[in-house]
Amino acid sequence: MMNVVRRILAVIVGAWFCTGVYGAAIINDTEIERHLTELVEPLADAAGIAAGRLKINVVHSDDFNAFVSGGEEVYIYTGLLTQIKTPDALQAVVAHELGHTLGGHMAQMSARMNAELKRTAIVQALGVGLMVAGGNPSLGMGVLAGTAGMTTQSMLAFSRDEERMADNLGLDLMMRAGQNPNGFVDVFEQMRDITGAAEEKINPNRVNHPLTTERLKNVRDYIAARPSDYKSDARRDANRRAQYELVRAKLVGYLYPGDRVRTLYPATDKSDAALYARAIANMRAGNLAGAKTGTQTLISRHGQNPYFYELLGDIEYQYGHYDDSVAAYDKSLTLAGGAPQIQTALALVLSERDKPGDRDRAIELCRRALLAEPAALTYWVLARAWGDGDGRADWAMAEYYNMTGDQKKTHQYATRARKRLDKSAPEYIKSTELLRKD
Repeated sequence: MMNVVRRILAVIVGAWFCTGVYGAAIINDTEIERHLTELVEPLADAAGIAAGRLKINVVHSDDFNAFVSGGEEVYIYTGLLTQIKTPDALQAVVAHELGHTLGGHMAQMSARMNAELKRTAIVQALGVGLMVAGGNPSLGMGVLAGTAGMTTQSMLAFSRDEERMADNLGLDLMMRAGQNPNGFVDVFEQMRDITGAAEEKINPNRVNHPLTTERLKNVRDYIAARPSDYKSDARRDANRRAQYELVRAKLVGYLYPGDRVRTLYPATDKSDAALYARAIANMRAGNLAGAKTGTQTLISRHGQNPYFYELLGDIEYQYGHYDDSVAAYDKSLTLAGGAPQIQTALALVLSERDKPGDRDRAIELCRRALLAEPAALTYWVLARAWGDGDGRADWAMAEYYNMTGDQKKTHQYATRARKRLDKSAPEYIKSTELLRKD
């Protein structure tokens, strides 16, 4: 039984991850993505980004980092999410990164780098000329040795200036969006608490960011000099903080070791976030009774939260209570609306329960999920729903291996699909396309 539980848990946790930017693991989770999108949307609107165009990507990494790619893709690291304490502060981080985009800093950095490389080439040519003309290599060596240092210092100074500009542009963006600009103060105060002692030993001219104490002073001065239209709302702000705390707790519950979860959220803590983190950690550890008790307490408090029902569906699945799992996932989908990850989870349970009509419904759920958001796990579940011996299942497995980067198995399953399928079948045509990519 424990082997079955571990296999199921591996599938559930595996639903979170896919390979993304620079080979890093991207976490797929409806609750996290929707909440972060809600936080970022006012900034995107103020930055002139069309509604629905900005995409949030959560990167599984302990780094305290975030960046924007292409102006519309925001990458937020789990190390940042689990440490940043307020939603206002997280907005400030994203606003800063959007500030780089608004300032055209990537293009400017590229142009500056090219200019520095040209200057370096000229100086190095001068150094070589001195060596040849004087017949004494030592005359030119000093020029050559100093070139790399000159370029590095110039680029570091340029980078520090861009960071200052991104802070200012980010503050302007927060103000235009009607968000709390003091989120910047929160971020830099927290960074100062983390790095303050270490920064005292750093030469400010040898780093690519201004020191945190300087940035904290700058943003305070900038905010004081510019009136803001931001108006706090106690109920709205409390709800937003509570949602953000649930997101942080969910990440901690899934990603941290159990003893670390219990340190951060001890049993004496009866908050929603603490119950959520401990329930997830208990589920991961195989303590299904503890996980279910915590989840049912959350549902009793918040009966309209779809993600507590989603967690209950995960737990009931691990128990082998397929009917209860299906009921919980159905409730989650009703409350959440279209949610590809939840649709995939429900399809998995249906494919294993295998009552009359279950496989047809699982296939339909997977197809809908793939239309909204193609994912490797969804193709895997779709293959299970079709079953061994069906050429369409072979195609689905080929798509699964293509998304996970295993080209050998992609070729193997696509070839098998073509042998089993009629040439007019859509899956035959798609299998042919996969083979052409090989």
